[in-house]
Amino acid sequence: MVARSEISRLLDLMPASGRMYCKIVENNQQPQVIAAKLPRPGQETRPIQINFDLWNQLTQAQQDLLLLHTVSWLLSIQWFKPTLFQGLAAAGAGLTLLELLQINAAGAVTFGTLTALAVAQIWRQNRSDDLEITADEKAIQIAQRRGYSKTEAAQALAEAITAVARLEGRPNPTVTELIRCQTLQAIAAPAPVGVTNPGQAE
Repeated sequence: MVARSEISRLLDLMPASGRMYCKIVENNQQPQVIAAKLPRPGQETRPIQINFDLWNQLTQAQQDLLLLHTVSWLLSIQWFKPTLFQGLAAAGAGLTLLELLQINAAGAVTFGTLTALAVAQIWRQNRSDDLEITADEKAIQIAQRRGYSKTEAAQALAEAITAVARLEGRPNPTVTELIRCQTLQAIAAPAPVGVTNPGQAE
């Protein structure tokens, strides 16, 4: 019952696009506090699995920002967004098929390799640190529409990243998590207004 009411609260927290595509699933057997897999091309429903036994040990602000980060990350995955690598993948696949139909083994191998490289690059882009940081920024923007200040949201998310590592029994956050924390702490503690740069003329 507690998990059901929390799921309802988290659904209300999501942006409309999140409620459309993301589904929250209770999974108290998983070691992760919150987990979401990279969605497959064409996959519409994007599950978010939460271990509520661990989740309930976080503050509400930490919970909110963790969920908004996960939703923002899932919504940012676009396999078919028109970019250079998507174009190369599509062209490579088409040319590979053409070469196979013409029984041209060398051509098929060449274009098949091009397709594989392009798809691998798309995969790396969807798992990059930059995408995680962008998801953090989007989460903070959504949180501001839910009553948080920018500083509060950034601080809560940075604390949540550290808390999750502890709850999952990991001795230290990952390199990506450390980079995210540094970026979030910079947002949470901007330079004081009126401070001049060293050497700046008065």
